[in-house]
Amino acid sequence: MFRRATSTFLSRAASTRRFSTDVATPAADSSFIEAWKKVSPNLDPPKTPIEFMKPRPPTPSTLPTKLTVNFVLPYASQLAAKEVDMVNIPATTGQMGVLPGHVATIAELKPGVLSVHEGSETTKYFVSSGFAFIHANSVTDIIAVEAVPLDQIDASLVQKGLQDFTQKLNSANTDLEKAEAQIGVDVHSALNSALTG
Repeated sequence: MFRRATSTFLSRAASTRRFSTDVATPAADSSFIEAWKKVSPNLDPPKTPIEFMKPRPPTPSTLPTKLTVNFVLPYASQLAAKEVDMVNIPATTGQMGVLPGHVATIAELKPGVLSVHEGSETTKYFVSSGFAFIHANSVTDIIAVEAVPLDQIDASLVQKGLQDFTQKLNSANTDLEKAEAQIGVDVHSALNSALTG
């Protein structure tokens, strides 16, 4: 009985409620437009942010064979609409594998290894933090604060940085100094684990 009631409720809610990520066609506020035309008849009314958003592409009816990945940094694009087999993401909830057809998810990234799998090739990046937006149409957008290919990291500098930040953490007096040192320890520990593991 409970299952029947739950399924009835969910089917009604799904048919009447839109998801927050659905882009609605903006309804023009006629009273605002009329007031705007009275004050500024030569200027078009301003647009709202929703008017600039493009509709989300439809979810495919069949499972695609490839995952489309966009991997960007504040200053560069590492991958743009690259079709791959799988991506492993260092999420704060744990290592997350993303395949084509993955359920729509937003994941916060923690310092760790992001690996991109194309056939037999695997490209690994160390990411410091950021977010991954996994869409239901087999597109994944990864936005990282900083990233570097794993093969370009110097292990001796990582060890030195880990020692320096551990020493700073032990000698920190204020909460700010402790927080900054802890971030340095976390990042360098993750770098060390990425290089040794």
